[in-house]
Amino acid sequence: MKPSSVKTIIVDDEELARSLLREYCSAHPHIEIVAECANGFDAVKAVTELKPDLMFLDIQMPKLSGFEVIELLDQPPAVIFVTAFDQYALKAFEVHAADYLLKPFGKERFAEALEHAVERVRRNQPGKSREIASDAKPSGQQLARILIKEGSKVLVIPVEKIDYIEAQDDYVSFHSEGKQHLKMQRLADLETSLDSRRFVRIHRSFILNIERLSKLELYAKDSRTAVLKDGTQLPVSRTGYDKLKELL
Repeated sequence: MKPSSVKTIIVDDEELARSLLREYCSAHPHIEIVAECANGFDAVKAVTELKPDLMFLDIQMPKLSGFEVIELLDQPPAVIFVTAFDQYALKAFEVHAADYLLKPFGKERFAEALEHAVERVRRNQPGKSREIASDAKPSGQQLARILIKEGSKVLVIPVEKIDYIEAQDDYVSFHSEGKQHLKMQRLADLETSLDSRRFVRIHRSFILNIERLSKLELYAKDSRTAVLKDGTQLPVSRTGYDKLKELL
């Protein structure tokens, strides 16, 4: 690999779209395509293992969207998002001055986006991919599943299988079916994305799936304990108790 080359990954579920990107990249000798992926799961694995400088990333893909790919990456490369019609994404890109390609696009627009992204790579400034992915998601949309990267693999946990969530420093621990899974995230951010009719912040460190609640016990004055169906005991604050009373 030449020192000046830019390691690049192409991610799109359509073969024709990957072929077009590959063709356009061939006109730029400094672009070295190290992998092509047809889905988000393979993309997460490829980025983790190959550590590319740049990624062309489709937004709307089955199983795992482009935004979810970014969410799962510890250190996303510079990203040129590729989209057909996602207006939410375009708005976020404009705000963050990110690179994107709106399908269909020509060689001139491709070269413009590529030049911008490569400049960021050269300056070692991949951009604000996480912020773009977060802001581009429709507001008020509730999570249906939790995505967690463990090594180069992606674990998908449907929210209904979560028993409770515990804050652990800069991470949250998802307790599901007798296992724990760590993810770097703030509990407060997660709380706003969950269905408030099912998940309740019962304590500053715990969010409970109320379907797992067996009973509440008085622990001390103004202090209670939530006993789950599997026998697990969790502390309940005064505020948490008031929230539970509204739902139970």
